[in-house]
Amino acid sequence: MSTTVVRILIEIILFLILTAVGAFIVKKRPITKNKYFNLNEYLPEEEVHTLRQVAYLALMTACFINVMYTLIYVNMDTFYFAILDVTLSLYIAATIDKSTTVHKLILLLLVPYGALHYLLFGTPLVGFIDLIHIPVFLYFMKYYFDKFDEYTELHTLGIGVILLYAIVFFSFIITSIVETKTPLDAIVMVSNAFTSNGYAVLGHSEVGKVNSMVLAWMGFIISGAGTATLTAAILKRQFKGKLKDYDDRFEDLNNKFDEVNDNLEKLEELIKKNN
Repeated sequence: MSTTVVRILIEIILFLILTAVGAFIVKKRPITKNKYFNLNEYLPEEEVHTLRQVAYLALMTACFINVMYTLIYVNMDTFYFAILDVTLSLYIAATIDKSTTVHKLILLLLVPYGALHYLLFGTPLVGFIDLIHIPVFLYFMKYYFDKFDEYTELHTLGIGVILLYAIVFFSFIITSIVETKTPLDAIVMVSNAFTSNGYAVLGHSEVGKVNSMVLAWMGFIISGAGTATLTAAILKRQFKGKLKDYDDRFEDLNNKFDEVNDNLEKLEELIKKNN
């Protein structure tokens, strides 16, 4: 048995073990049961729904970026692309429904052979066995868009987030082409521009760039949630005073009605006595 075949078998076994561990963690959900990691403790319900919509679109974009690195940006950001490829593949493998035959087959095709080969043995593995990864990620682009559509319909949500996503996505494509940037640099530039931090790559290392992008979007989300919470608090205070006023008026009206009712009963008694 050749060395390459042995290495591929090692990659498959390792990936399946990590997938089983990931699936176990997802099933138990130890983090989501903790109130400190529960988004509903920090954000309004509407904002949480929007973030879940965005999560599906972000996963779809991550799949697209993976395909771009595999086809176009070969040998660029190799180490970090390998980390992205393995992490994304493991997340998908751990969270998808594996009860169907199709998904079981896809699970084997989802193994990031090239990325694992690079991380484990220090050399990239490019060829047919690695290129079959591409149609799998194209499939999951559609899969996560369908999930987004299903979640939106289930919770009767608006699709305004699609407009935001379209602006960011097409700006990302344009920036990547006209500025001749890698997908990571392009998405960092677009993120910074969209969140009003300037049209530039902030950070020199790949980790620094990812960190700047995460900080930009977290600030954008928190500021939006803060504005929504403040607006809700102002409206609640405004309507609370009006509701109290209406309650007082209703109580006065109810008292007057009781008084009239008592007078009518007394009048009926007087009429009966006179008869």
